[in-house]
Amino acid sequence: MAHNDGHPPEIDEDLHSRQLAVYGRETMRRLFASNVLVSGIQGLGVEIAKNLILAGVKSITLHDEGTVELWDLSSNFYFSENDIGKNRALACIQKLQELNNAVVISALTTSLSKEHLSKFQAVVFTDIGLEKAIEFDDYCHNHQPPISFIKSEVRGLFGSVFCDFGPKFTVIDVDGEEPHTGIIASISNDNPALVSCVDDERLEFQDGDLVVFSEVQGMTELNDGKPRKVKNARPYSFTLEEDTAKFGPYEKGGIVMQVKQPKVLNFKRLRDALRDPGDFLLSDFSKFDRPPLLHLAFQALDKFICEMGRFPVAGSEEDAQRLIALATSINEGLGDGKVEQIDKKLLRHFAYGSRAVLNPMAAMFGGIVGQEVVKACSGKFHPLFQFFYFDSVESLPTEPMDFSDLKPLNSRYDAQISVFGSKLQKKFEEAKIFLVGSGALGCEFLKNLALMGVCCSSQGKLTITDDDVIEKSNLSRQFLFRDWNIGQAKSTVAAAAAGSINPHLRIEALQNRASPETENVFDDAFWESLDVVVNALDNVNARIYMDQRCLYFQKPLLESGTLGAKCNTQMVIPHLTENYGASRDPPEKQAPMCTVHSFPHNIDHCLTWARSEFEGLLEKTPAEANTYLSNPSEYTSAMKSAGDAQARDLLERVIECLDREKCDTFQDCVTWARLKFEDYFANRVKQLTFTFPEDAATSTGAPFWSAPKRFPRPLQFSSNDPGHLHFVMAASILRAETFGIPIPDWAKNPRELASAVERVLVPDFQPKKGVKIVTDEKATSLSTASGDDATVISELITKLERCTENLPPGFRMKPIQFEKDDDTNYHMDVIAGLANMRARNYSIPEVDKLKAKFIAGRIIPAIATSTAMATGLVCLELYKVLAGGHKLEDYRNTFANLALPLFSMAEPVQPKVMKHRDMSWTVWDRWVIRENMTLRELLKWLKERGLNAYSISCGTCLLYNSMFPRHRERMDRRVVDLAREVAKVEVPQYRNHLDVVVACEDDDDNDIDIPLISIYFR
Repeated sequence: MAHNDGHPPEIDEDLHSRQLAVYGRETMRRLFASNVLVSGIQGLGVEIAKNLILAGVKSITLHDEGTVELWDLSSNFYFSENDIGKNRALACIQKLQELNNAVVISALTTSLSKEHLSKFQAVVFTDIGLEKAIEFDDYCHNHQPPISFIKSEVRGLFGSVFCDFGPKFTVIDVDGEEPHTGIIASISNDNPALVSCVDDERLEFQDGDLVVFSEVQGMTELNDGKPRKVKNARPYSFTLEEDTAKFGPYEKGGIVMQVKQPKVLNFKRLRDALRDPGDFLLSDFSKFDRPPLLHLAFQALDKFICEMGRFPVAGSEEDAQRLIALATSINEGLGDGKVEQIDKKLLRHFAYGSRAVLNPMAAMFGGIVGQEVVKACSGKFHPLFQFFYFDSVESLPTEPMDFSDLKPLNSRYDAQISVFGSKLQKKFEEAKIFLVGSGALGCEFLKNLALMGVCCSSQGKLTITDDDVIEKSNLSRQFLFRDWNIGQAKSTVAAAAAGSINPHLRIEALQNRASPETENVFDDAFWESLDVVVNALDNVNARIYMDQRCLYFQKPLLESGTLGAKCNTQMVIPHLTENYGASRDPPEKQAPMCTVHSFPHNIDHCLTWARSEFEGLLEKTPAEANTYLSNPSEYTSAMKSAGDAQARDLLERVIECLDREKCDTFQDCVTWARLKFEDYFANRVKQLTFTFPEDAATSTGAPFWSAPKRFPRPLQFSSNDPGHLHFVMAASILRAETFGIPIPDWAKNPRELASAVERVLVPDFQPKKGVKIVTDEKATSLSTASGDDATVISELITKLERCTENLPPGFRMKPIQFEKDDDTNYHMDVIAGLANMRARNYSIPEVDKLKAKFIAGRIIPAIATSTAMATGLVCLELYKVLAGGHKLEDYRNTFANLALPLFSMAEPVQPKVMKHRDMSWTVWDRWVIRENMTLRELLKWLKERGLNAYSISCGTCLLYNSMFPRHRERMDRRVVDLAREVAKVEVPQYRNHLDVVVACEDDDDNDIDIPLISIYFR
């Protein structure tokens, strides 16, 4: 593990914000101090190096003594035909350097000695014989401090990883999750003590967890900071291994928090682990007997190469038999630990493809091994202990292959041809694929597809679309982009970069968001031409839309997503699997509005409130003022028409902005910010505690301020408090921006700003009686309607018209849209200031600006390793989809968490089948009628199938309902004409059919859910 000496390196938070959200500062600092060796720069080596350079290690040394061959172009995305004959490490060093100039990258092209390894914290070998690996691992294991040793190989559709991080490796954080917390409701004086928590949120504690207590009133003995063990964990309670019988009786309050314990792992050396591998990490429970066999297979392959000086030849039965004999011989020497039955068919597949490094396998293992290096250098997350084996033999074609089809063609795809054959390679090249999204997943997919040769012939085509532009924070994982691309369209830049990986790639880059509004671009002909759709999206709504389109046009959809170290993949295959939208995660729990506004009990509540106030003060109200100023008469008549509490609130805010709180000078902005501080953090708290004093009771007599509510205290402003002054500075600057007021130099000078703040007259505040404060958790608005809203609105409009007379002609405000990724714009300073001052009011622990950015900016944690792994897994499934003929049990959906590490693969779920008479259908079916039918003919067509239609609709309009007598007059009208007249549907020229939704019953009056009906009328 790396340790910092002297000053910790500076972290570029704009660049690494998404990664910081996963690792935290301390892990990043350890990474920045780590030197790593990657030996073997074929497909797997370059994937590992890419992921580590993006993560930001201190230095990477690339070691390879070999030269680039045409064969290597199947998997190394930085090799071109011009590099053939050059040293592998030297051929890609320059392009790897472009990924991150902060990382020192060097090449080593001569043979490695053990002494070379001493300067590294971690060493990775991707192309090394077992004898040499054992020698190097012994050296690393015994070195002081130990050097983390990783050996990984991908051989065709088979892969392996071995880790040895030394005899005593400390894992600082085993899972990377935030410590779980609970708000205490009661604690018994017992042995063991029963701790009950409020039912606001379920507890996530597990038996054996250690927890600490704070803020407990009464039973103060628990506030000593001593970790205590949890037993009998339940959703809202647990028992404590502690005798509290003699402790003071519990009164109220208290927070309980999990204490994360470091874990020490004792790794075995490779020489010992080969003989006694212990438990293998499983990825697929349908293959629970596979790892011991692959453990033999990789040893047998090593022996084969030692004896023959080469890999087995693809399709050579003689070579396969030799490898099987070697595996059998090794197995016989294992005694009790031997494999009962050797699967010769599997070993034959292993032998045939063993020379090939396939890109999807390299991408997947590049993600896994890259993450293991991060663990080795930082102690963050649990290492892989110690062997992991994986295969994807289901990706092979279902038809038996002709061995002559596996022979090399002197092509850049020869490695892939040696596994899949040249006929299937041609199919890959002629594929027509729609890739939706060009961010982190999209960049990885483009690289994979280019290397696989997908869409790389004149018949093939890859269409990519993304409406986003490149930002600095993208560069830490969206590896096709460089800093000089910031501000350019993602899809265009990514497509050009993919074209440089493989010049044969036929790609069209668009900047359209895939949505109902762009169905004229992605029209029926476009959809019908596709073979596969690959999603590379970052939001659920877009995924659901794409899912619906794929269902409609019956196209396979390959879906994936990542969240920090976690990733998942889902295969959506027509008629075989359920669709993406068939199962959904429950919606995120939202805090009640009254909690956020008056009764926060965690920093998330404070930040939600802060973001809402920021947008109200600096974006929505200035924008509302501009709406009025642009067209006063239209605005005022709209407010009169609305005549409700919301209209009244809007008017009051606009008047406040343009009149009472209007700023002409920067001193006015300072005054506004200082008075806002007083209002938010003193006056409102005084009013709240006046309305609900500390001893207040509810209507049932229970204490009003009981958990989870926290009793607040007002703040006393002080220019000597850096937090107070910084908030005023940031708020003043942004207020000045909205009014177009120049910001003077003294604004950022604490002493001069403090004297400007001292000049502000702050009026005394007297709490009022009868002030209504919303306490109902179900309330969705803080506005209260009153009977005379209309009168008040008229008075406010008069006031607004008067105050605008004093504005200069053409005056407009400049609304500020929240931008989280610019650390110089003061947006996060204001939000963090608002949240932390509020947290002080309620004695909630404060957070730094970075943590505030993650929560308020709703930043999705993201790292390159999980992204690479997800896309590798998807492309292993793409082989199956493009080959065709695979059954449901051949496909795999995956959930993985690289932090644990956990790999869970399972076959997809079948779609639900509906039945009626002798018919059956699923969500994938659409009934097609190729006739321009009348309504009567359509009803008859359904009746013949035992279906009595009682309602027919098109879009949101009803074309027919059996309850409406007038609808019978429509019987002899053509359905398409009714749709034009009643539903005002104009079928575009590119579409030759109309879709209708029909509600039916059978003859026994049971509702039957039938598919969409498409009437082809042209």
